[in-house]
Amino acid sequence: METILGIRGEDFAIVAAETTQARSIVVMKEDENKIHKINNSLVFATMGESGDTVQFTEFISKNIALYKMRNNYELSPKEAAHFTRKNLADYLRSRTPYQVNMMIAGYDEQTQKSALYFIDYLANSVEVKYSGQGYGAMFCQSIFDREYKNGLNQNEAYTILEHCVKEIQKRLVINQKNFKVAIVNKDGFKWMPDINAKNICN
Repeated sequence: METILGIRGEDFAIVAAETTQARSIVVMKEDENKIHKINNSLVFATMGESGDTVQFTEFISKNIALYKMRNNYELSPKEAAHFTRKNLADYLRSRTPYQVNMMIAGYDEQTQKSALYFIDYLANSVEVKYSGQGYGAMFCQSIFDREYKNGLNQNEAYTILEHCVKEIQKRLVINQKNFKVAIVNKDGFKWMPDINAKNICN
């Protein structure tokens, strides 16, 4: 009952995640932050079992930080995605698999390009220009296909996400009121305005 979305341009990547935490038919809270800043140029949007998402994301985050301390440089988004996928695959074959789906967004300072990765709980990983996971993402693929264009800017990407959220709130029987949004680019990590019924575009 969760939704995460992602879209990237040439030099930025944006992720959005709805903030409802629910189990079965019960809403636990409506202000859960599912976007995790790993470092200044890398961010994860996660969904799945609440304990798994927090524990696995923290495990990956601490190991990426440890790698920087040992080697004096940070992993690129591509390297971080491969590291994450490898650990998810290893745990999948253990007695304690993590039920975590995620979108990884990052900016590579060496190549000066952005990256966006789709990783699911079965450790499938693919680099994408745009994608989403969860029930809401099923309503967004056609919007991404229609509105995405090469060379789009940050405002255009944010507008596409607004259109996606508007469609989710219109079509999906599950109530997803609010989406938190974050961007990574050459200037680092930054929160963008939430997308909800109050401030969504017409």
